[in-house]
Amino acid sequence: MIQHARRLFLALGLAATTAFSAATPAAAQIPDFQDLMAASQTKYAAIVVDAKSGEILYAKHADSPRYPASITKIMTLYLTFEQLAAGKMRLDDRVAFSPHAAAQAPSKLGVRSGDSVTVNEAISAMTTLSANDAAVAMGEKIAGTESRFAALMTLRAQELGMQNTHFVNANGLPDSRNLSSARDIAILSRAVMRDYPQYYHYFSLEAFNFRGREIGSHNHLLGPGVDGLKTGFTNASGFNIAISGVRDNRRLIVVVMGGPTRVSRDQNAEDLLLTGFNVQRRRAMGEKIVVAQNMFGPQELSGPIVRPPSEQGDGDQDQLKIELTGQPSARSAKIDVTLRKGRDVQAAGERAKVVKAKWAVQVGEFRSKSDAHAQIALVEKKFSGQFDGARGATDKAGRKYKAVFTGFTETDAKVACRALKAKRLACMVIQPA
Repeated sequence: MIQHARRLFLALGLAATTAFSAATPAAAQIPDFQDLMAASQTKYAAIVVDAKSGEILYAKHADSPRYPASITKIMTLYLTFEQLAAGKMRLDDRVAFSPHAAAQAPSKLGVRSGDSVTVNEAISAMTTLSANDAAVAMGEKIAGTESRFAALMTLRAQELGMQNTHFVNANGLPDSRNLSSARDIAILSRAVMRDYPQYYHYFSLEAFNFRGREIGSHNHLLGPGVDGLKTGFTNASGFNIAISGVRDNRRLIVVVMGGPTRVSRDQNAEDLLLTGFNVQRRRAMGEKIVVAQNMFGPQELSGPIVRPPSEQGDGDQDQLKIELTGQPSARSAKIDVTLRKGRDVQAAGERAKVVKAKWAVQVGEFRSKSDAHAQIALVEKKFSGQFDGARGATDKAGRKYKAVFTGFTETDAKVACRALKAKRLACMVIQPA
């Protein structure tokens, strides 16, 4: 699995050097990926925003309705920070888990009904683990019931200018009425760092300890160059992410929605961030560079959105080429972010959709089912970066139990196995039948 944060840290310098050493009208190009739209035609949306001025540096289907999935929790956190800032809540206050909160689907802390955690723990669980139970418990603490809290979320969204957003739950678990857009998520991300900067550090947490359990963040871009915000995934939404980073005292916000895989979603968001920083740097050096928006690809897709299934997690996305191009024009240079989609690429993308998540990884074979479960838990804890989004289960084979993770692409399965073998642990890639 690519070490995204490290790659971004290095790429920030390398891409800048490439971009500024090329004289206009020569083109400066950053890493090449295939067409995202071929693999995620009806889901993909993206936007790049200057956090200070609000200027949109890039937008693709930015106002089209999309399922936000766990990015919904940014609003849950915004309202939590609002309570803290107003003195209505303290970080050491307790958050009780009702039967409804405790019954939420994973990802979750797994706190039992009647138990409680601190506000600080609930916030940390939402920003790292994307804990659905903690989000509902917090909503119930603030508004009494989750439905009332969702109404408050929608009201605050409207007040912030999120015109295409409607919330029906506190965590983003699948519901066809829970809708937002890339632009609205960028507005929300900008609002939370503007209105409650004293709490923004929670979005930078790469891990936190809960009752002796080390919980890692689902956001694998965190590190040098990226200090927030949130990821999300459902089958219907695809892989979503909102990130923010600072370079040369300039902060950008990037939102990518509808990615087919976690890795490619992260790569896409990373490269959009790099492109935005390059544009700003070139402007600071005196270039008259303007940004073309919504100038690529087909028209906005319309029609009803299919009701999502009941799966929630975090994962990936493939295929984008981004070019910085200086046009031989007296007026300005332009940034041309092209989404290329030929018939062959589209056909390959359609084939990839069928098999992309059907590969499996076997991490051991044991005499007892409990030992197999223990191995699954160990791998999930120690190799969360490679197995995040995969499903671990035991498979009985004769008198033995195999510990198997499913839901991989071929590439991710091989990368995951290499990581285990590097630590001298058993691993075998299993092809789809």
